[in-house]
Amino acid sequence: MPLYETVLIARNDVSQQQVEAIADGIASVLEAESGSIKKREYWGLRTLAYRIKKNRKGHYMLLGLDATPAAIKEIERQLSLNEDVLRVLMLRVDEIDDAPSVILSRKGDERERGFRGPKPAGRFESGRGGNNAGRRNYDDREEFRARNEREEQQRNNAGAPASSEAE
Repeated sequence: MPLYETVLIARNDVSQQQVEAIADGIASVLEAESGSIKKREYWGLRTLAYRIKKNRKGHYMLLGLDATPAAIKEIERQLSLNEDVLRVLMLRVDEIDDAPSVILSRKGDERERGFRGPKPAGRFESGRGGNNAGRRNYDDREEFRARNEREEQQRNNAGAPASSEAE
């Protein structure tokens, strides 16, 4: 049987269990048509790129299906009638990868951003384009102070013998 990947987006006001119930409904249709779900991933509640039916967020789910084209048509029909489903994308694929998708693997990574350096001085230095009266200088930022202190300590430790002086 052909293999398909399906990504569906459900409304943000439904629960994760209701999204899982939608996937269970798809599984029951596939079982009746002698198909199966090979892969099932819940990606979570994510912000949409643009509003869909007045929703700014949606529950994403990826399904890897092994089904006949007739079963796929029935699934698409049922999902289009379901008011909780905002969008559905079904693609025919050569194989279904058993490894976690890129979305899930990226979700596990820490997404904390480190200090990326000073903003370039210029007209939009403050972000508003006016004068900078009353604003802190970039050298006063905590990141600069911490970095400069570290650099000074490294220079002092590398160039001088160990001493008990405290600055």
